[in-house]
Amino acid sequence: MPVQLARIAKVLAFYGRFLPSFTQPGYRLRHVFWPRFAPSFTGQHWLVTGGSGGLGREMVLAALRGGATVTAAARDPAKLAALAADAAAAGLAGLDTEVCDFTSVADTQRLVERLVARAADTGRRIDVLMGNVGVLQDALVTTPEGHEASFVSNILSHHQLVETLLARGTLGAGAAVIEITSGGAYTVPLATAMLDVTDPARYDGVAAYTFHKRAQISLVAHWRAAHAASGVAFYAMHPGWVDTAGVQRSLPRFRKLLRPLLRDARSGADTAVWLAAQRPAQPAGECVWFDRKPRPAHVYPHTRDARDTPDSLAAFLRARLAAHGV
Repeated sequence: MPVQLARIAKVLAFYGRFLPSFTQPGYRLRHVFWPRFAPSFTGQHWLVTGGSGGLGREMVLAALRGGATVTAAARDPAKLAALAADAAAAGLAGLDTEVCDFTSVADTQRLVERLVARAADTGRRIDVLMGNVGVLQDALVTTPEGHEASFVSNILSHHQLVETLLARGTLGAGAAVIEITSGGAYTVPLATAMLDVTDPARYDGVAAYTFHKRAQISLVAHWRAAHAASGVAFYAMHPGWVDTAGVQRSLPRFRKLLRPLLRDARSGADTAVWLAAQRPAQPAGECVWFDRKPRPAHVYPHTRDARDTPDSLAAFLRARLAAHGV
């Protein structure tokens, strides 16, 4: 009982600390003090992963409204077709779609090759990469390539896209990479041992998701240091608590309790779109952008005490990709 009570106390402390800020009321309060924002993305080309619904869909539409051309990549062709129909109905031109299963290293690499070939043919490089694709799995799913599926979707495919597109010149000076993480990352330290858990006895879908999201923050810090001379800006942001399909499916009790307070997709996507437009300077090391400001990457002392570093994380991911010839 004492252990269970301690766990409940931690959960209540977490929600009590962040509920006023991460929900829609927090966004609305801050929004009052922001200047009018009508960005122009004319001449830019965006790649939005997980672009068929939720936050990704809102990013796609915001980019199109700003005059960008956009490649929306997602797994479900029907959802991509619905996105294209909605964009056309709104009078928004410049969208193309790519079907890609981001739980597959091979399929992600096929997408990379198509993007590189298209850039060579058209001269159209990627100006903004929104690393939005992600999933919280309720049960363990092991891919045919031998990985835990959400690990590949949430972190390995992000590393694969960025590193390969940088190496091939499809991402270059003046571009921005914006990784969409989660406030859940605040609860755990960086731990590569927890990223690709394929043992059913050890797997916990919610825990896996939080470790992946922590890894995204550290990966951005690695990219900023490793590619400082590239002219590419790298940001990690989190959207607050948004009423997405993933929350509806995987966190039903959380949604039932907080549904009236959860953010809509437009509020959740706001900072990502703002970062793409503004490209602000940011503090050295790890940080997370939230509601248009850089926030600390850690709020609890225990998450700072990690054996892994951004560089050891990158080495871990490189080794996983090398096993597939990438």
